[in-house]
Amino acid sequence: MSAPYPEPRPPGFSFTDLDSIPLFMRHLPEDDGSNNIALEALQSLVYEGTPDEQARNFKDQGNEYFRGRRYREASAFYTQGINANPPDPIIQEALLLNRAACNLELKNFGMVLRDTSAALMINPRSPKAYFRASAALVSLERFTEALDVCDRCLAFDPQNTSVRQQREKIAGLREANERKEMEKAERLRKEREERRVMNAVFQSLNLVVLAPSNNAQPQYQPHFDPAFSGLRTSATPILFPVFLLYPQHNTSDLITSFDPSATFSSHLATMFPPTPGAPPMQTAYGVRPPEKGPDWDPNGEYTTSNLSVYATTHRRRLLKIGKRMTLRDACDAAAAGASPGEKDGLELRDGSLSFIVLPKGERERVWADDFKRRRAAEGYQS
Repeated sequence: MSAPYPEPRPPGFSFTDLDSIPLFMRHLPEDDGSNNIALEALQSLVYEGTPDEQARNFKDQGNEYFRGRRYREASAFYTQGINANPPDPIIQEALLLNRAACNLELKNFGMVLRDTSAALMINPRSPKAYFRASAALVSLERFTEALDVCDRCLAFDPQNTSVRQQREKIAGLREANERKEMEKAERLRKEREERRVMNAVFQSLNLVVLAPSNNAQPQYQPHFDPAFSGLRTSATPILFPVFLLYPQHNTSDLITSFDPSATFSSHLATMFPPTPGAPPMQTAYGVRPPEKGPDWDPNGEYTTSNLSVYATTHRRRLLKIGKRMTLRDACDAAAAGASPGEKDGLELRDGSLSFIVLPKGERERVWADDFKRRRAAEGYQS
């Protein structure tokens, strides 16, 4: 009847505790006068016999712990056996391969490769050494090397079923990995090309691109029109997130996909009711205009013909944007008014453009005057 497996490690167990076990002590304890007879007896028992006998005893103890899935303790026993310097090459090889098996379970793959290499120095025709080395290389995703290891084993042991099956598995993993790497490379190439096209469009619109304010990925970003699939080129339309700010009410709206060729009026007509008696505006995407204004406009000031649109440039210039202007027209106007030798344009901040919308009249004039005063206080010249 075989001996029972070792008990599981107790809670709070530390591997430094092994130093207190005579079998694992690296150094004899200092003589404290206690004359520990049990310790002396155990240690003399462990190191009794020839180096081969000592190593075999450590190997047997390690095997018990390995069967109990206590791989670290098993590895420690195998290490003690190796340190006994047994002259028998069969025992040396077994200890190294058993320790490699422990380290496979512990995911110490570099140590597996060191022990299997040492085992192959002893026995160049060790199928277990090749098999465990290939398993470690697979875990490190070094598939080509793992295949080479299998081939070296099959060269002298072509009927080894385990190694043949391992090789077939590795070949499939390498093929899948190569396919994944090719797909990743193609995806990165497309992303680089799309960034190049996107930056070219930003330059054509004279946009001043600002880094994200908090180094995080902006929630909304310029994007290619999803209606145009396939390869992205400079001819593929790019749509911009545009915030419409209403400073009078401290609120805003977001147009997630503003085509540079679309007019401001076409979007405003989908968001605000028409001005009574004014000719209707054409809406974007054929959306019907709302019958009433937003809840935050109880006085009904925000109607399509009663609105003014403004933009501020990177140089803090204030531009009045005609509602029948396109987004591209607004970008061109922002760049055209720059002082000689200065670059100016609309800011692309956190991936979005922003425009101010105000009702015409006194409120518009007061806000514009206040903006100019603040601009002057910041040191900008009119």
